[in-house]
Amino acid sequence: MKTLLLLRHAKSSRNDPSLGDFDRPLAPRGVRAASRMGREIARLAWIPDLALVSPARRTAQTWELLTLAVPRQSKVESPRALYEAPAESLLAELRQIPDEVESVLLLGHNPGLQDAALRLAGPQSTQSLVSRMKEKFPTAALARFALEGPWSGLQPESARLTDFIRPRDLD
Repeated sequence: MKTLLLLRHAKSSRNDPSLGDFDRPLAPRGVRAASRMGREIARLAWIPDLALVSPARRTAQTWELLTLAVPRQSKVESPRALYEAPAESLLAELRQIPDEVESVLLLGHNPGLQDAALRLAGPQSTQSLVSRMKEKFPTAALARFALEGPWSGLQPESARLTDFIRPRDLD
């Protein structure tokens, strides 16, 4: 059984209008949420073997804050293709993961991340979580999926949504 964690970056700041979207840093609220999610991931021992992190500044900062709480370091890759990628591009990236990798965290952006999560959620998923995720996939929210078979076989409705955690759930 493989595990996929889909994490949206934490809340970013728009205080500096001279910065382009790619270079926006985290807002203070985002720093707190990313730290909180990192502690929760560590508490639950959901430490990924591989982290695919969008290279945007806000996603890189979210990952850095998460890893402060994680006892073991994951292998990290930052493909440029993850930046604001649509759902199908995210799924294509996941299909390229070697089968020996058991758990992956993909840290990216909406709307692609939410769309990918909703596509993956099969009928065996916890439907109350699917409904909550469909309503909103807020910043720093985390969807956890269990899936059978190789990463290359990842298709719509091929995974089971087991958890959906929002920062406000941890207050």
